[in-house]
Amino acid sequence: MFETLPLYFLFLGTGVILIALAVAIYVMITPYREITLIREGNSAAAISLGGTVIGLSIALFSIASGTYDVLDLALWGAVALASQIAVFVLVSFKLPGFRQGIESDRVGYGITLGAFSIAMGILNAGSLSV
Repeated sequence: MFETLPLYFLFLGTGVILIALAVAIYVMITPYREITLIREGNSAAAISLGGTVIGLSIALFSIASGTYDVLDLALWGAVALASQIAVFVLVSFKLPGFRQGIESDRVGYGITLGAFSIAMGILNAGSLSV
């Protein structure tokens, strides 16, 4: 039973590092400062970033459950991040005043981005399990 424990820790650690790196890259790309806004109590920023993290985690789960190769996890994790960035670009393009909406704590904007981010994570997971 415990012979796979080192592999578990390797995949768990890699997943945590990938999420941390992906979030760091994601927040550098977005035009507003999610962490600062969240610290100030901005719910829209928290919901949108939370949805992105959940979407990434769903995709990473699918990858990790289908491979024994940590490199696969890292490479497909990068694809999942690119997909999340594409979702951000699409949603922010389609919703006028998106940046101001998030910065003004318009929760609908946060929910919309969060929901689309989770949906993309689910689609990634399904596509990666083929």
